Amino acid sequence: MKISARNVLKGKVVSVEKGATTAHVKIEVAPGQVVTAAITNDSVDALKLGVGSDAYAVVKASDVMVAVD
Repeated sequence: MKISARNVLKGKVVSVEKGATTAHVKIEVAPGQVVTAAITNDSVDALKLGVGSDAYAVVKASDVMVAVD
């Protein structure tokens, strides 16, 4: 994966809570340090995110995106 964002935090998904259209994905980036991202349910499915998945929290401005290899 190549991305221009400077703030990329590798971690493991510890929680995925889907709502009507938006999901909250929690990624543990260090022991006891969790970043939460709000992404679409379609993105959760496309990235095949689930508890235990390796993922990246990509921080750009005030938004947090999720990326996977």
